[in-house]
Amino acid sequence: MSDLHYLRLLARQFPTASATYSEIINLQAILNLPCGTEHFVSDMHGELEAFTHIRNNCSGVIRERVNTLFSDTLDARTRADLCTLIYYPDEKLDMMRALGDLLPEWLYDVLGHLIYLARTLSDNYTRSHVRKMLPQDYGYIIDELLHVSLGRDSAHHTYHRRIVQSVVETGAAEDFIRSLATLIKRLAVDTLHVVGDVYDRGPRADRILDELMDYGNVDVQWGNHDIAWMGAAAGSEVCMAQVVRTCVHYDTLGVLESSYGVSLRELALFADATYEHEPGKERVHRIEKAINVILFKLIEQTIARHPNWGMQDRCLLGAIDLSSGTVRIDGRDWPLSTTDFPTLEPAHPAELTEEERKVMDGLVAAFADSDRLRRHVQFLYDHGSVYKVCNGRLLFHGCVPLDADGSFSSVISNGQARTGRAYLDYVERIARGAWHTHDQLALDWMWYLWCGAHSPLAGRVMKTFERAYVADPEAWNEPQDPYFDLTRDAEVARRVLSEFGLEGPHARIVNGHTPVHEVDGDTPVRADGHLLVIDGGFCQAYHKATGIAGYTLIADARGLRLKAHRPFHGVTAALMANDDIASAHETTIEDRSDAPLMVADTDTGMRIREEIAELEELLLAYRSGELAER
Repeated sequence: MSDLHYLRLLARQFPTASATYSEIINLQAILNLPCGTEHFVSDMHGELEAFTHIRNNCSGVIRERVNTLFSDTLDARTRADLCTLIYYPDEKLDMMRALGDLLPEWLYDVLGHLIYLARTLSDNYTRSHVRKMLPQDYGYIIDELLHVSLGRDSAHHTYHRRIVQSVVETGAAEDFIRSLATLIKRLAVDTLHVVGDVYDRGPRADRILDELMDYGNVDVQWGNHDIAWMGAAAGSEVCMAQVVRTCVHYDTLGVLESSYGVSLRELALFADATYEHEPGKERVHRIEKAINVILFKLIEQTIARHPNWGMQDRCLLGAIDLSSGTVRIDGRDWPLSTTDFPTLEPAHPAELTEEERKVMDGLVAAFADSDRLRRHVQFLYDHGSVYKVCNGRLLFHGCVPLDADGSFSSVISNGQARTGRAYLDYVERIARGAWHTHDQLALDWMWYLWCGAHSPLAGRVMKTFERAYVADPEAWNEPQDPYFDLTRDAEVARRVLSEFGLEGPHARIVNGHTPVHEVDGDTPVRADGHLLVIDGGFCQAYHKATGIAGYTLIADARGLRLKAHRPFHGVTAALMANDDIASAHETTIEDRSDAPLMVADTDTGMRIREEIAELEELLLAYRSGELAER
């Protein structure tokens, strides 16, 4: 495309020199605003309450702002009440109404506090950007209140005070408070980065996705648990069986059946009719045994189609010896925890029986018919990726596969070897192809990305079979990709960053995926600060082992702050006692308080400067007469 042709296209949007001038001035002004706050979370694993609270309090950003603005005018209890009101306006207002505390004087005061807080937060944005964030209800009035003079003797101040009085007198105060609370949370964080694993273990991944879809400016780096659900929604039978198995194992069947409408009735009836009724074991135990066998048969069929994966050692159904009650793994016989395998045919261990095929056909139809699941997975595709490079940071969930010597692992697919960034780009293309074309190769790769040794989303050899059938934990050890140990070294981390075009002392890798065992002395800050591990630790099962409730990361004009969190005790505790997810401690990764970061210092600033350069060319074309103004 010629430069003149491009300028003609640009002139459609800016048809005069004055319009071009105005946009240049606007963009130059934006460059000099403080950079927006970025909030990084990871590994929510269906823990809705904890995620919602972290999202509501922005990892403490709102509490910090409230304490800074009101430390001289409000006592600690009143500031905590104000924070809880912002986090949970509906619940807090309901509780206060029940206690008879919604008095006009309180409503007037709290509206003043919320407006002042919103006005302060809005200073980081252009007025047009703030208007886009305004809730639909009361948007015009809030816009007026955010941009009035603060002089107490001014006409504008009287106008502002009268608006607030009218809101209280007309009975609209509660709705107005809800709208202001929503706006404050939107203003507090400009971008939310979700570094993988929304799904599995916890009971309400679907609700977390609903919240993410309503959030606004959000991106997702896919985790291995997410990719399994994405593969299931795309049509991969082995991913469907894996998803069902995980939900059965973690007793989160409500996500499948109630939230997504995937009925497990056929599976339950088949399990009841086929597997032993063991004394003291619940019915779900038989369902898990049934889906386990179906899953491992489908796994072996998938591996057989891809000998290049080198996963033949994961085909273990044929290694089961029912007469001795053992399974041979890596040359060693391990006692089985069960010998109840009524559908296993030793001569053809990977073949589904007619009844198992019927169960899978029902699951295929149910997953295909789930509109809500398709909406959630479409969101993950629209707002997600394998990795993201932004503002000097490389975000991905798991790893960039490395060999033991620190070189990038070579992974062969379709006869071509790929390493490093080229391999991750290939993985993303094939994941998107699975959703759009339902090609069997791509669908099989979705399962590999869930658990393959060289999957950048997983990065370890998963021992699902051993955990299902071998009671001895010694068999459960899951070898990890060398990435996880080698990138503790700064030189290796810098090499990974360089592969993605990032250089310098402030370049960072931000990972999730691996819980940080702080109780054992582990640290999330590695490789001289080049690697930050922010596994959110939302999953309650990890809290005892890790010693904390995980980490989140905040990036703002002051730099990077890593927050270590204590467990959240629930919404009820937050309402009754203003209980918050408290930070066990905070680590400043990059202190730039002497020179706050501006929009000009970010990737957005780079794009704006490019836009300004293009507009200046358009302006020159108008001045020279090369293009006529319209």
